[in-house]
Amino acid sequence: MQKHHDIANALTFDVEDYYQVSAFENIVDRSQWGKYESRVERNTMKILDILAEKNIQATFFVLGWVAERSKKLVQEIVSRGHELACHGYSHKLIYSQNQHEFREETFKSKAVLEEIGGMPVKGYRAASYSITSRSLWALDVLIDLGFSYDSSIFPVHHDRYGIANTPRFPYIASRPGNKSIIEFPISTLKLLNANLPIAGGGYFRIFPYSLTSYGLGRINEYEKQPFIFYLHPWEFDPEQPRIKARLLSRFRHYTNLTRCQSRFEVMLEQFSFTTVEKVLDAYHEPLQRHEYQ
Repeated sequence: MQKHHDIANALTFDVEDYYQVSAFENIVDRSQWGKYESRVERNTMKILDILAEKNIQATFFVLGWVAERSKKLVQEIVSRGHELACHGYSHKLIYSQNQHEFREETFKSKAVLEEIGGMPVKGYRAASYSITSRSLWALDVLIDLGFSYDSSIFPVHHDRYGIANTPRFPYIASRPGNKSIIEFPISTLKLLNANLPIAGGGYFRIFPYSLTSYGLGRINEYEKQPFIFYLHPWEFDPEQPRIKARLLSRFRHYTNLTRCQSRFEVMLEQFSFTTVEKVLDAYHEPLQRHEYQ
């Protein structure tokens, strides 16, 4: 199958286990995490093997809690040439934390990942994209802790995340005090006056694949831009234990798990992928600046 375009896109994975997702946080208390069957290692290894077969590098945003308990997995990610990045420590939504708590947790997670992985961690992604208009101060913390880029701002309307009407492609997020960080927003398809989320997760599983393929192809071919795509290891695991949650959460989490891997492998044949770091290094035009006050 011929690739859509020669633009390299960012392939990313948020490394967390099936019981750690935000949709289940009111059902599965963090103090009980250790009692659940861990499946994150085998699911992530499945992804690593698929990428090795295709000779593709990706960025893995790893939860600090997972890294501490799965050190060999973190080292395997690094040894296979992938980029190691930070997904926070305990998957708490940022706007449910105060600034001090967020700083302590993020510092801890970054330090854990760098010690285990033996490489600098430059990228960050918040749990459930929870840098919103309520938690823009998180950008200041990321800048202070030495992150080079963030990938947490989703330019959509959503009940849990999103800052609509923000840039759709990589840009400089500017904060008061002459602070700034590169933002690589989750990719969307511009449709009429709205941004349609098409770049992974539940959207990838729930929408027809033809919509994903069309939207991502349009970004490459017509807008001449790279997109960023994300999945979670648990999305490659249709046999995972079922958690009794509200209907909407179950729909978002479990729909089409059996189709995710096969769709993913088709997508890898259609589009070119690499790490976030390499996409940003090769970005072909000056980054615009967006002010967040």
